[in-house]
Amino acid sequence: MEKNRRFLRFYDKNEYEELVPESDEKKKRPFPLFQKAYDEKKPLIDLIPPEKFGIGKKSFLDVINRRMSRRNYTEGSLTLEELSFLLWCTQGVKRTFKDIAGVLRTVPSAGAKSPFETYLIINRVEGVEPGLYRYISFSHKLLFVKSIEDAERKIGELTYDQMFVGKGAVIFCWVAIPYRTEWRYTILAHKFIAVDLGHVSENLYLACEAIDLGTVAIGYYEQKKFDALLELDGKDEFVVLVAPVGKRTIN
Repeated sequence: MEKNRRFLRFYDKNEYEELVPESDEKKKRPFPLFQKAYDEKKPLIDLIPPEKFGIGKKSFLDVINRRMSRRNYTEGSLTLEELSFLLWCTQGVKRTFKDIAGVLRTVPSAGAKSPFETYLIINRVEGVEPGLYRYISFSHKLLFVKSIEDAERKIGELTYDQMFVGKGAVIFCWVAIPYRTEWRYTILAHKFIAVDLGHVSENLYLACEAIDLGTVAIGYYEQKKFDALLELDGKDEFVVLVAPVGKRTIN
């Protein structure tokens, strides 16, 4: 356990100079793309743009005071506006910095390197067929990837038999592409990615609370099987956190 704590700690100056290698950024290597490529011939689903949101108007203090992990969901469907709101709040793109290779999103990220892709397992969203989707954040759209047979049971089993996870109307799956952060921060990147993930997860909690939905962050899942389900290589891109979202029961 002590060995695995290493990535949580930082370096003193003498350690930093001795142990941290020169970055690809300093070597003038091209910076990585901040959005994974996709087949642009495939149709995309338009999401509701943030300037047209009519939801999420609760006071900030009310949202903070009510925020909690919620594991019980009804059979109700999310609206497209609710899903759009959650996606914007967790990974929406506000601006890109072409000259310094970064992305300004609705959540902070070390060096604006934005190491995540958002995949969604959709069970119940009004007007959207169930299946696996990707959030194409630079255009605020959804890309259908594939259907998943018996998704509710499968996701429950892949999260160590936490069957409630599969019962979410939508299951958020954040996928890390570490090189986006490693390009600048080398061996320091992995702590920063973990910190970034906390920002994203908390934004989902707060966004859900603001529109009367429930969520909970799930760190227990079968890594290789989940990566395979999302068609990830498991080396340069892999699942780092899962979060079901649903209409919450009264509690």
